[in-house]
Amino acid sequence: MVLNYIWIAFFLLAAVCAIIQCFCGNTGVFADIINSTFDNAKTAFEISLGLTGVLSLWMGVMKVGEKGGAVTFLSRILSPLFTRLFPEIPKGHPATGHIFMNIAANMLGLDNAATPLGLKAMESMQELNKKPDTASNPMIMFLVLNTSGLTLIPVSIMVYRAQLGAAQPTDIFVPILLATFVATLAGIIVVSLYQKINLFQPVLLGTLGGMCALVAGIIWAFSQMDKETMDTVSTLSANLILFAIIISFILAGVVKKVNVYDAFIEGAKDGFSTAVRVIPYLVAILVAIGVFRASGGMDILINGINWCVDACGGNTDFVAALPTAIMKPLSGSGARGMMVDTMTTYGADSFAGRLSCIFQGSTDTTFYILAVYFGSVGIKNTRHAVTCGLLADVAGVIAAIAIAYMFFG
Repeated sequence: MVLNYIWIAFFLLAAVCAIIQCFCGNTGVFADIINSTFDNAKTAFEISLGLTGVLSLWMGVMKVGEKGGAVTFLSRILSPLFTRLFPEIPKGHPATGHIFMNIAANMLGLDNAATPLGLKAMESMQELNKKPDTASNPMIMFLVLNTSGLTLIPVSIMVYRAQLGAAQPTDIFVPILLATFVATLAGIIVVSLYQKINLFQPVLLGTLGGMCALVAGIIWAFSQMDKETMDTVSTLSANLILFAIIISFILAGVVKKVNVYDAFIEGAKDGFSTAVRVIPYLVAILVAIGVFRASGGMDILINGINWCVDACGGNTDFVAALPTAIMKPLSGSGARGMMVDTMTTYGADSFAGRLSCIFQGSTDTTFYILAVYFGSVGIKNTRHAVTCGLLADVAGVIAAIAIAYMFFG
């Protein structure tokens, strides 16, 4: 229901903005809107097509892990924590292992691996869902953990900064880590309040404290490295972890005397069908976003915010970077384009350029994740998922602005 209202709102707002632009003399706006519908429909299909191979690979690997007992082993280790954050998932259920694998991939910035692992986690949770068309509490907690975008190693953002001539491409590493951590904590707290989860349980308090210590340790370790060393260590560690997962799952299957090849093929077939199911949901959300952008709605919004901040006597330096923050919940590629455009326009080492990078790394594509993950299992009633996801996004944006002024203001 929420997605229905959001989808309609995009088109109605786009229509209003287009009419305003037309009266202002921009008669080509309607041609831009129609072109964007075709372009974004094509993009949605290409994304789904690109996902097919990756989905088949990782769902095949996960099936091997399931039959070999590796996923169950992970579930048992994480059971004390996950039974409190996901109380409706039974202890030792494979969904716990799938959730962990997805979150770990996201933290390492391994987007290609994270999506299929996340879809597998949603399928596992759907098996426990008593209302197949309605998002369950565990699904919502899982989705918000994804949309909060906890990333420990933002390699791609640092690469873009290096390509655009930043004097020190890694100077946004610590600010991104802090902002994304705030967004994730905010997401956990908001969902817990909605679902009446007691956050003062010793296990949860200990885990959140441990996460804070881990983040502090990572910040310290990377602060001792130069750019080349940081890039080498982060890339090598990510690739090693991925390869270790594949090998360990295969070895687990061998030990359990599983036909590893047949198990992989079985899972890969599920990956292909999942990619096909996602196509209409992606087309719907990306076309709506594209229409809103082409209508000039985004420009009107940014100019309005700039006027309001200026009228209140506030510092408007951050407004130039806001297109990235606003676009990020809607489209990952769109936000990436906004980030690059901001750095190109104002300079990679400008305040706006750096802040746009922090925005890009502090949250994830809420509506994209919602459309893909919920669409893959046929969820129509998203309940409080959108509200919690957007509140986590807002927390990440506010934290990013505050941290940017602290580091670069």
